[in-house]
Amino acid sequence: MLTFISDVGGKTCDGMSRRDFVRIGSLGLGGLTLPTLLRARAAAESAGSPTRNTSVVWLWLGGGPTHVETFDPKMDAPAEFRSTVGAVDTAIPGVQIGALLPKMAAVADKMAFVRSFAHNNSGHGGGTHWVMTGYDNRVVDNGGLPTRPSMGSITSRFRGANHPATGIPTYIRLNGIGADGAAWLGKSFEPFEPSGQGRNNMNLGISPERLADRRALLAGFDRACREADANGVMDGMDSFESQAFSLLLGSAKDAFDLKKEDAKTVDKYGKGLGEQLLLARRLCEAGTGFVTIQYGGWDMHGNIANALRQRCPQLDHAVAAFVQDINDRGLDKNILLVISGEFGRTPRVNRNAGRDHWSNLSTLALAGGGLKMGQVVGESNSKVERPKSTPITPQDLMATVFHVLGIDQKLHYYNQAGRPTPLIEEGKPVAELV
Repeated sequence: MLTFISDVGGKTCDGMSRRDFVRIGSLGLGGLTLPTLLRARAAAESAGSPTRNTSVVWLWLGGGPTHVETFDPKMDAPAEFRSTVGAVDTAIPGVQIGALLPKMAAVADKMAFVRSFAHNNSGHGGGTHWVMTGYDNRVVDNGGLPTRPSMGSITSRFRGANHPATGIPTYIRLNGIGADGAAWLGKSFEPFEPSGQGRNNMNLGISPERLADRRALLAGFDRACREADANGVMDGMDSFESQAFSLLLGSAKDAFDLKKEDAKTVDKYGKGLGEQLLLARRLCEAGTGFVTIQYGGWDMHGNIANALRQRCPQLDHAVAAFVQDINDRGLDKNILLVISGEFGRTPRVNRNAGRDHWSNLSTLALAGGGLKMGQVVGESNSKVERPKSTPITPQDLMATVFHVLGIDQKLHYYNQAGRPTPLIEEGKPVAELV
C-alpha cells in the first residue's frame, strides 16, 4: 500500500485544520458489498451521459495563497505592494511570475494565468465554499454546513459515480479541501477517499484465485435467483458485479499503485505533492473525472517571504513535472489542472511582514484541458488590489470546468425541497480560454 505524508502546514488563522471542514465521512468500497453500493448509486444517476473523455485535477492551496508572490508579482508597483521574493521571466514573452517558481516559469507556455479572479468572502470556509461550488455561504465560517454541491460531486452525479468500464470512482478526494462534498445531491456522490477506509477495503487480504471462486459462487446464487424471478428484477445486475470486481482486481485498482509506474517518471515527480499529482494523472487515465488535492499552509499573516521559501519549492517542482508530463503523453487535451485557493492576500505587506485575507483579487493557474494555454487572462490594477479588467467569478470558473467536462451549462438537479435547481446561474466560460 502507498502511504502519503500529509503536508498541510498546520492550522489556518481561525484555528481550524483543513480537515475540520470535511467531517462528512468517506465512502468505503468494501469486498463483496461493493455491487450494492454501485447499484444504489446508479439508481440515482442522471439520464445524461458524459460527452467527453476528460478529467479535472484540482490542486487546492489551502489557507489563501498570496496572488502577488505567486502569479502576479507586479514588480513595477511600490515596494510595499510588489512581490517580496522578486519575479522570474517565463516562457511566455513579457510575462513574469514569482521568483520562487522557476520550474513553472519554464513551462508557462503550457499554462494560463488568470489575474482577475475575485469574489468578496474573506473567510476560510466561506471563501472555499464559493470557489468550490460557485455560491457564497456566510454561515460556513460559523459552523454551518455547505449548502451547494461541489464541482466534483456534480461531475459524479452527471457521469455516474463509477466509470462504467473500469468501475473506478468518478470523483476522488486525495485529501480534504472543504465544501468539496455533495450537499443536497446526496451521499452517493461524495468523493471516494483512497487514503481512508475505502483504500484499505480494496486490499482484501485474499488471493485473486479465492476471490474468483467467490465470484463464481455469487454467480451460482444469481442463477438460482433468476430462475425464481418472474419480474426480471435481477436483470442487469451482472454489470454491477463486473464493476465491483473490476475495481478490486483490474486496471482500476492498479491505478492507485505507483509501483506500476515507470521508476524514472516517479523520480521526476518527486515525493509528497509530486506523488499525489502523479497518482492523479494515473487515476484520470483510468477513468476518474475529478480529483482533488490539497497542499495547504498558505495562511501567511507574518514573515511571508520565509514562509514561501518553505512552501514553493515542492509546489514548483511537482506542478512543472505534471504539466510537462501530460503534454509529453498527449493528455493535455484530456486533463485540466486547476490551481487555486479560497482567496488572495492583502496587496500591502502588513507590520509583521506578512499579508492578510483578501478576496477582492486572487489568481488562478491552469494547464491542459484542451484550453488555450500560453497566456495571461485578465489584469489587476497598479497595486494588485482588484481586477482592472472585467472580474472573473467563481461561476465563470465553474462554467469553464463544465465546458472541459462536457457538462451542460444549463444543467438542473432537484434540491432537498424537490425544486429544480440550476448549478450555474450567471457564469460563462472564460472566453479567452475556450
